[in-house]
Amino acid sequence: MKPTFVYDGDCAFCSACARFIERRLRPQARVVPWQFTDLASLGLTTEQADEAVQWVGGGRVASGPAAIAELLKVSRPVWRPAGYLLALRPVLALAWPAYRWTARNRHRMPGGTPACSLPQAQR
Repeated sequence: MKPTFVYDGDCAFCSACARFIERRLRPQARVVPWQFTDLASLGLTTEQADEAVQWVGGGRVASGPAAIAELLKVSRPVWRPAGYLLALRPVLALAWPAYRWTARNRHRMPGGTPACSLPQAQR
């Protein structure tokens, strides 16, 4: 099965990022909104998908910046070094607070909408 990168399709900012990924990074992976994906078949829960982007591939699951690192590693060659760099433990440790801040403030990001700030149950 082709690796899968799962994002929040209800969030305009996340959807804009997904379009960028597909257009510019051209990963060798499916890029899908979790709302239209059989999460159970990927070994994911709604809670995991709602909390952070997810990567399922190569027998592993990764979340947040670790998922982004995995995605970058299977993207166009120019993006791959960034994936390997992001996957380094010290870099990943620094990336998590930035990821969490972005996730909490995604409604303020370009393309974001007020709905992006709501928990899934309230959208």
